[in-house]
Amino acid sequence: MLHIIDYFFILFHGVLILFNVLGWIVPKWRLANLISLSLTAFSWFVLGIFYGIGYCPFTDWHWKVRQLLGYNDSSNSYIHFLILKITGVNLPENWVDTTTVLVFFAAFSVSIYFDLKKRVAKRK
Repeated sequence: MLHIIDYFFILFHGVLILFNVLGWIVPKWRLANLISLSLTAFSWFVLGIFYGIGYCPFTDWHWKVRQLLGYNDSSNSYIHFLILKITGVNLPENWVDTTTVLVFFAAFSVSIYFDLKKRVAKRK
């Protein structure tokens, strides 16, 4: 059962990450994308005050499942872990973390832009 949960987290978390990065492209998904990005920011920066900046409960739960399976993952970054797991490429973690934050803020900015644009258009 733990193996199924492990694969579920890889698939679910991977899809969530892609949705956060690209969800603003589909107009019908934009509000959900903004909510998801806002929850991610809350997790990283508010929960992160208590658990460490960048904290994600999904990552936390997945790491616990992998520990129970006996895996000793060397990545501190979930994105680094996914890149390594899916492609086998071991990029520098600092580079992956920096790129992750830059892509996150770019996606969040675009999502906010479309939300504000929609609100302004409704007022007219």
